[in-house]
Amino acid sequence: MTTHTASAERLHHPPELAAEPFGDSALMLRIKHDDADFRRAAGSRLRDVLLEVRPYGVLDIVAGVESLLVEFDCLAVTHEQLAQTIRLAVAGNGLEPGAPSSSQSLFVIPMVVSEEFSPDLPGVAEELGLSTEAVLQQFQSSVLTINLLAAAMAPMMGGVQFPGQVSRCVEPRTNVEPGSVMVAGTNAIIQPFPGPSGWKVIGRTPLTICDIREDPATSYKPGDLVRFEVVPESEWSRLERQFLRAASDGAGTEQEGGHDDLP
Repeated sequence: MTTHTASAERLHHPPELAAEPFGDSALMLRIKHDDADFRRAAGSRLRDVLLEVRPYGVLDIVAGVESLLVEFDCLAVTHEQLAQTIRLAVAGNGLEPGAPSSSQSLFVIPMVVSEEFSPDLPGVAEELGLSTEAVLQQFQSSVLTINLLAAAMAPMMGGVQFPGQVSRCVEPRTNVEPGSVMVAGTNAIIQPFPGPSGWKVIGRTPLTICDIREDPATSYKPGDLVRFEVVPESEWSRLERQFLRAASDGAGTEQEGGHDDLP
């Protein structure tokens, strides 16, 4: 009885979902809500629902920070038909943040902090009015969600528990080393390959997070969870170039990973 009642409630009061045509063969989906954290969490849940349901005609689903682009076969289904199918799927499955996801994985990523690897850490601490130790403590205690894969498959993560927003660099760097852990606003990102960036560098992971020799090239995806752990610089040589793998599937099941023997 309880399950049927909950389903009935969702059918009568589903989250408001905007579905707008994006060209001839795509829909742009957005959750309407005042709270940004809710929108992002619900958007991640929406992606999981669509991957599970796989509405007829859907070809691909591309995650944004607070949106989903759903590409479809315009010869098989119309914008209106697909939007209606998606709304029914949302009503039946729910988009409440915290709803369980069978595809969600947890990554525990080691990070080395040093003068070389963390050039912006003192400035971030000053900007937030904290000590560098407090910045790292809050960063490590944050459980981040991968909202999207940016350029070069970089994982863009939200949910850093800082007491304020971190500004970007006044002058972007022309080259940031692979593995650099960077912050801006209350978001974090890891640099997979050498390249420019205006985000502030507070550490570096010795792990390889993207490797074209692997299949797939990354083991993470939008919706996965990430937690960082500061490790001694002496650990660098032991962990360097190991491929990042999930520490947990999100339900407490331990999986083999490049850092599974960290203390």
